[in-house]
Amino acid sequence: MPTPESPMFLAKKPTVPPNFDGVDYNDTTRLKQAQDAIIREQWVRVMMGRLIREELDKCYYREGVNHLEKCGALRERYFEAMKHMKIRGYLGEQQNYIPKEGQTGPP
Repeated sequence: MPTPESPMFLAKKPTVPPNFDGVDYNDTTRLKQAQDAIIREQWVRVMMGRLIREELDKCYYREGVNHLEKCGALRERYFEAMKHMKIRGYLGEQQNYIPKEGQTGPP
C-alpha cells in the first residue's frame, strides 16, 4: 500500500473539487475527474461512519449495562454520520447542475 507521500499516491489524488463548479462538460477528462472526486468523497463519508460504528460497538461491549450513559457522545456522532453515509453517485448532481454565470453546463 502506498504511503501518503509517495508519487503513486499523489498521482491518484483528485485535482478537482468534489463538485461540478467550473467543469467544462465538453472536456471529458475534467468531467471524469469531477465524477471520481464526488464518488471518493462519498466513500470517505461512508468509511468514517463505519469507523464511528466500530468504536460505538467497542464502547457498548466495554461499558455493558452503563452504555447508555457512557457511549452517548459516540451514539450522537453516529446518528449525525448516518445522514451522510449513502453512496448516491454523481448523476443526480451532474444532471441537475445549474451553472453559474459564464460557466458551461451539460448540453
